[in-house]
Amino acid sequence: MTAPRPYTLVAELTYRCALRCGYCSNPLDWTERHDALATADWIRVLSEAEALGVMQVTLTGGEPLLRDDLDAIVAHGRRLELYQTLITSGVPLTRARLAGLRDAGLDAVQLSIQDADETRSDRIAGTRSFAHKRAVAAWVRELGLPLTLNVVLHRANLDHVPEIVALAEEWGAERLELANTQYLGWALANRDSLLPTRAQIDRARAEAAAARTRLKGRMEVLFVLPDYFTGRPKACMDGWARRFIVVGPDGTALPCHAAHTLPLEWWNVREHALNAIWRDNPGFNAYRGEDWMPEPCRSCDRRALDFGGCRCQAFALTGDAARTDPACALAPDHALVSNARPGEPDTQYRRGAPPPAPPARGRKAPGPRVTTPG
Repeated sequence: MTAPRPYTLVAELTYRCALRCGYCSNPLDWTERHDALATADWIRVLSEAEALGVMQVTLTGGEPLLRDDLDAIVAHGRRLELYQTLITSGVPLTRARLAGLRDAGLDAVQLSIQDADETRSDRIAGTRSFAHKRAVAAWVRELGLPLTLNVVLHRANLDHVPEIVALAEEWGAERLELANTQYLGWALANRDSLLPTRAQIDRARAEAAAARTRLKGRMEVLFVLPDYFTGRPKACMDGWARRFIVVGPDGTALPCHAAHTLPLEWWNVREHALNAIWRDNPGFNAYRGEDWMPEPCRSCDRRALDFGGCRCQAFALTGDAARTDPACALAPDHALVSNARPGEPDTQYRRGAPPPAPPARGRKAPGPRVTTPG
């Protein structure tokens, strides 16, 4: 099969992070996965990505600011004329370092917040961080960088969408991403405490739509629906190994953040060139195209839109990555999703193992201590 051209490199520079969000996209065993790639490795990966046709890089984690060589990586990305976005909690960051990153070649900043209220936001984050995030947002604007605010939505903050929109206006964001939780990894482990009700989803969606209309031309408002409530699966990462390459801190290359959970063969950038990984790695080729699809995906007129949905979600819920994503209303395993929705039991179907028990107190394992500047 001919591999399509990739457009985005997701550079997960480290899994270390000061926050303790219950929906974290870090691997469940993140403390055992170390920052194995040196500066020279990341510089080579960026060069190989650009040669493949990649146009943009998202510098993420964990918290990418915990890499001392972030400035050098950004400077190389600028030499390659890649568009570079820093995905950050803002902790730790100083204005001087942000200015240095801008001068090195950083093009945009996406700052995460957990809620519009300081107390609630800090509670969700598991650490005091909201006040510093406010300062970071001001620095981003002062230094002339585009600012996106990203808020992962769930039961605890979904009722606060109007307040979050008002906060984004106050902080001068050009884009607000209201992204409902994707229930994989830590979010699946904590699903029972995170899943909202359908009434919450419907209300928040209407509020976001009203804000989008009111703010058109001033701020883009994006509301990402949760596939647990839509009956239609998402084309995860724009389809399996079609547009995105993810490289983790240990050098493992993946088509999406959670693909390491699948029983597939994954190659490492320390041992293989990115070009070879993209085109020849069995894991990347496992679910490209349509040949792998079972029914009802194979005959569905949406198969070229959602590509059968999320392979990682199919595996997490059914144990078989080649099953139709249970988020799809037509999937044989759909009740594994509908049964989980608060107040919407499906008594006709209850096959499949429950999600893993949540960790103690709904938090991640303890990580490194990071002192918030100022």
